[in-house]
Amino acid sequence: MKISKGTIIRTIMLIIVIVNMILQHFGLDLIKVNENEIASLVEIVIELAVILVTFWKNNSFTDNAIKADEFLKTLKEDK
Repeated sequence: MKISKGTIIRTIMLIIVIVNMILQHFGLDLIKVNENEIASLVEIVIELAVILVTFWKNNSFTDNAIKADEFLKTLKEDK
């Protein structure tokens, strides 16, 4: 079973809102954020994750990718 990213994000946001509501009920205002700030933070985290995954996938860091680069180089040299 795989939990979707959307479910994880909504759960985190729900926990933050519940904690904030409890703190406000007791007169503590430790989390001074609104929904827009939380959504913006989640968006930034997702964007950074996408950037890192894209960078990793498109460069030759794995053994197979390095071997493929070497194979491509030998093919180009044989021409």
